[in-house]
Amino acid sequence: MAGIAQVSGQVSGQVSGQVSGQARGPVQSTAQSAGMYGVEPHGAPSVPVRFAVGGRVQVRVAFPPGHVRTPFYCRGKTGVVERLCGAFPNPEELAYNRSGLPAQPLYRVRFASRDLWQDYAGAVADVVEIEIYQHWLEAGLDSGLDSGEGA
Repeated sequence: MAGIAQVSGQVSGQVSGQVSGQARGPVQSTAQSAGMYGVEPHGAPSVPVRFAVGGRVQVRVAFPPGHVRTPFYCRGKTGVVERLCGAFPNPEELAYNRSGLPAQPLYRVRFASRDLWQDYAGAVADVVEIEIYQHWLEAGLDSGLDSGEGA
């Protein structure tokens, strides 16, 4: 489900929708995944989790060639970590028949719609939630960054 957006906001009452697909590997609850370090339950080694729920993160501005799972419109933008979804093999590597290991932590990051699109005319409270792998994220102001530096 990486790179799939969830949109919610207020239009004649509360509206919330999600476009979903199948994720590779198991998705754990936030409580289960909060203590993940080293190895996922499915046996794949993973890199340490760097960002805390509620912390601010910025999406890297990068334009690598090939298969990329991070939407263009959120690059360089700052959002808030809504949850840790688990750690999964990197789909950008899997697309080229590589192992995708070590597994990368996957976060759901919440962005204000008006921060993503300059001319956004919807409600101020509208948000977009995007699932983004850790290697695309950097610490934002007041990020809740762990003391570890790996990504």
